[in-house]
Amino acid sequence: MSDLPYFEEEHHQVREMVREFAENEIGPVAREMDSKSQFPWENIKKMADLGLFGVPWDVELGGTGMDYISYITTVEELARVDASHAITVSAHTTLGTSPIVGFGTPEQKEKYVPLLAQGKVLGGFGLTEPGAGSDAGGTATTAVKNGDHYILNGTKNFITHAGVGEIFVATARTDPNPAKRNQGISSFIVTKDTVDLAAAADFGIGHDETLEKIPGVTSGKKEDKMGWRASDTRELIFEDARVPAENLLGEEGKGFVNFLKTLDSGRIGVAALSLGLAQGALDECLKYTSERKQFGKAIASFQGVHFPIADMATEIQAARHLVYHAAWLYQNGQPIKTQAAMAKLYASELAMRATTKAVQLHGGYGYTTDYPVERMMRDAKICEIGEGTSEIQRIVIARQLLGSVMDGS
Repeated sequence: MSDLPYFEEEHHQVREMVREFAENEIGPVAREMDSKSQFPWENIKKMADLGLFGVPWDVELGGTGMDYISYITTVEELARVDASHAITVSAHTTLGTSPIVGFGTPEQKEKYVPLLAQGKVLGGFGLTEPGAGSDAGGTATTAVKNGDHYILNGTKNFITHAGVGEIFVATARTDPNPAKRNQGISSFIVTKDTVDLAAAADFGIGHDETLEKIPGVTSGKKEDKMGWRASDTRELIFEDARVPAENLLGEEGKGFVNFLKTLDSGRIGVAALSLGLAQGALDECLKYTSERKQFGKAIASFQGVHFPIADMATEIQAARHLVYHAAWLYQNGQPIKTQAAMAKLYASELAMRATTKAVQLHGGYGYTTDYPVERMMRDAKICEIGEGTSEIQRIVIARQLLGSVMDGS
């Protein structure tokens, strides 16, 4: 991989550190964690000790004080080896922590961010609902003001860390007026105990007894997923949950606008994860085709192998520039809506193409669990769905390009 113009020496150091950790600590257990659909608590502890849950946050908030490109590099390098570990860091950082950093009061930041940045507890983002996926404005969860509390009722689904996590940012409708729709949605910080109290006690991570939990916030059954199987995904349920008024995140009615900003940056994270998956698949292909022999020679010598490998490498390089350009823009306070959507769209669809080619190049072995490419292919599919489907990314891009036309001006 050629060096990117966005990289300084510190980024190279981050890349090497995370790569070494992923290869030595994640690689040996990734297949087992996937097979058992087991959350990797032991590695969560190790990642927290390395500071991987607080890469882009200030030291004063418990983070490492590094920049956003360092964070994106972290996600990519984790995903080269295992996407479940990568999404654990990405969802926690971008979706669980960044809204509090970006929209929280000084008191909210002081109370919640250090716990998240240091990886003492895991965080998540409660947005998607059974009737509000791509149509996030269709949020049906309600938040009714009652004195110094809001009473939340509703169900979020497909929420990363809904079971294992303890701090969440969740959206709910504070104004039931149908005419308000998007303007009637607000955001709240909600808390609950992890479902894995025993594991948290064993590994000394994932639970904080001093964190006040909110009655009525629970999680549902763990989803049995095709990919990202070592990542925790469940329903997040609110049943007359009494959320203190001071847990309102940002202004009332601004939840929709704020979560769109969160999703913009989140798309860069998923794009980096997708890029890592594609790169990992290419790495496996280079290794396998150099070792596998047919007709008396390594199959890497055949032109039929050259073409897909050349295509994969070229597309990966293109995706890398899209991803890191979007990350650089975000880091420098520039608009990213179009660039983030392009990076996410291209990299996620590339991950699916690259991992499918990787299985093909491995032949029959690619269809077994003896090689990681079948897991990579399963892990890649959700990248085209989560954080906005490919169809939504195309709508976002087109609207940005055709805005004046669509507005009739």
